[in-house]
Amino acid sequence: MAKLNPVEFIQELRQEVSKVTWPTWKEVWITTAMVLVMVTLASLFFLLADQTIGWLMQLILGLGR
Repeated sequence: MAKLNPVEFIQELRQEVSKVTWPTWKEVWITTAMVLVMVTLASLFFLLADQTIGWLMQLILGLGR
């Protein structure tokens, strides 16, 4: 691999960046909303699972009386 001088590097960098397909603002907002919804649902699921397992452990082991 040959070394590039800084000017050649910047030129190649600009060429590669121009090939990138950037998302629209609408796509960014929709994707962000989807991520937030899924994080919320996952958090609620794990909260419910944790509470259920904790309740079962108290029931089985008789702790917290």
